[in-house]
Formats: sequence, C-alpha cells, structure tokens
Amino acid sequence: MHRVHKAGGFAALYAGLAYVIGIVGFLFVLRWPDAPVQQVVVLVENQFVLHLLYVIVYQVWAIALVVLTIALYDRLKADEATATRIATAIGIIWATVVVASGMVFNVGMKHVVNLHQEDSAQATTAWIVIASICDGLGGGNEILGGTWMLLLSWIALRSQAWPKSLAYLGIVVGGAGVLSALPGLGDTAMVFGVVQIIWFIWLGIFFLRDNSVTSIRS
Repeated sequence: MHRVHKAGGFAALYAGLAYVIGIVGFLFVLRWPDAPVQQVVVLVENQFVLHLLYVIVYQVWAIALVVLTIALYDRLKADEATATRIATAIGIIWATVVVASGMVFNVGMKHVVNLHQEDSAQATTAWIVIASICDGLGGGNEILGGTWMLLLSWIALRSQAWPKSLAYLGIVVGGAGVLSALPGLGDTAMVFGVVQIIWFIWLGIFFLRDNSVTSIRS
C-alpha cells in the first residue's frame, strides 16, 4: 500500500475518533453549559481536562487533516488535477483556522482563569470575546470544511476513486456544512459535525483496506 495513502487512512480514523472524544467530553463529562457565566466556572474547575480536549480535538486533529488532505491529493490528482488542487488548498486553510481556534481557546482560557480570581465579571466578559473568536474559527461556520468535503466527494464520484455511496454521503454532509454559513441555517453545522464522523471513519477504513492506488468501481 502506498505509504501516503496508509497515513491518510490513519489520519481519517483519528479525525473521526477525535470528534467522538470531543462529543463525549463536552456533553457527558464536562456537561458544557450554554451560559457564559457557567462556562467560566467550568473553565476554572476543569482547566487541565479542557486544555487536553482542545489539543486532541483541535490541534492534533488539524495536523491529521493536513495528512489526510495530502493523501487525498495524491489519490485524486490524476483524475481532476485543478479541482484537486483547489480542494487541497481549502483543506490546508481549514486545518489552519482549526488549529488557531484550539490555540486561542487554551491561551485564552488560561488568562480567563487567572482573571477570575480577581474579578469574575471581567473574566466572563473576556470569555465571551474569546469564545466568539474560537467559535468563528473552529465550528460556528463550516463553509471551509463543507466546501472541502463537497469538492472532494464530487471529484471521487466523477473519477470513481472510492465507493459511490461514500461519495454521495460526502456530498450531502459537505452540503450541510456549506449551508451552515447562511443566515438562519447555523444548526446544520451540528449535522455536518456528527455525520462527518461516519464519513471520516468510512474513508479511513477504505484507505487502509485498499491495497491499490488505482481507482475502483462500485
């Protein structure tokens, strides 16, 4: 198996697993609240866990996305060279903003926790600003990830580079990500994030099982 494709397979599996870790961590372990005041309390009480979660789910995830993007470029470039270059550029940009979101969160959290000891009201105000920046970069709007998935899946469908069902799933999920950028449709970002787990894991398994770098038909 081509080494870059094998690395891409493992990167895709990690990307899906990291999403699961993030969902479990925020919803069931930390029980992340909606109100900023309560969020600051969670920050203060769980700084180490949150820092680790953001390293796993954002920073290392972004590195895995770069590996996967390069692997996908290597696989698809022979079929749709220009479109694959565009998708690769979008994937790198997406990885950049995601890793930036994780870094801003962890550094910002440290300052908020320290400020909370002196003035809880100012800490909450600071956190509202920091959280807005993190959300804008890393999940509140999924147009980058959606376009990346949509374009790659369209290329794969045309070239039959992987199973049609996987390509169609990518088109649907990618479309949901793109729609999240439109006014009133922000909730589609949740659909994008959850269903993307299936797409990443399926793609990873396909890469690791496929011993050939040639296209397949399904």
